[in-house]
Amino acid sequence: MVRSLWTAATGMIAQQTNVDTISNNVANVNTTGYKTQTAEFKTLLYQNLQTKTTTANGEEKPISAEVGLGVRNSSIATSFKQGSFLASESDTAFAINGEGFFAVKGVDGNTYYTRNGNFTYAVGTNGMMLTTSDGLPVLDSTGKEIVFDMNGYEMSKVQPSSDGSFGYLDDENNYVDLGMKIGLFQFNNPGGLDKLGQSLYSETPASGQAINEDISEDVVKSTVKNGYLEGSNVQVADEMVSLIVAQRAYEMNSKAIQASDEMLQQANELKR
Repeated sequence: MVRSLWTAATGMIAQQTNVDTISNNVANVNTTGYKTQTAEFKTLLYQNLQTKTTTANGEEKPISAEVGLGVRNSSIATSFKQGSFLASESDTAFAINGEGFFAVKGVDGNTYYTRNGNFTYAVGTNGMMLTTSDGLPVLDSTGKEIVFDMNGYEMSKVQPSSDGSFGYLDDENNYVDLGMKIGLFQFNNPGGLDKLGQSLYSETPASGQAINEDISEDVVKSTVKNGYLEGSNVQVADEMVSLIVAQRAYEMNSKAIQASDEMLQQANELKR
């Protein structure tokens, strides 16, 4: 009887994590570049009540009698399915079509990766630089910060192209390439990236090292679309259905605990 209480309790704990994951997806439905997460489960150890060759009468039988001890969360997987493109009036809005990631430099000096291309210009030590909305410098295809020398041209004349490169309009209104391009990086296993919040991911041994699309010939190149942002790939209808299923599973585990408790009470009353 105690086994049933513990088994049902593990189910409630696992479904609580499931509800937390779904709630986080729904909360980020409007977060640029957010990727849906899904809680995955696995069974716990089994107890062997009877072997497959012995019954209560000592007879042989083909299968054993085993009882599971519940469930636990095995992982929370991330779906990197492409999100829809949302038009933006910002000149520094970029969306990735493909499996690439933007690279940014964190405050600790390490490189992090994101699908959020809602960038802006900020004043740096050497001029104007392209940064995220949190002020983190965006890196180019060589891993360097994208910095514009304000002494050479006016920032109002800087024009990003559709492929993520930058140029400016000269006095004759001709486009001049500046030789700077937003870097795109891929991973052999993006699901192994460590999620840090603020739409940032960090490289891990499970994800593998970042692959620079600009110099690698072994990956399918991603494309950058200027004037658009990649929306969240969360499907609200699917999340609401999953939330109902998780709630029902939580309730059933709760009822299992209640039924076990009532059976224990009846067993105790038999002794009186």
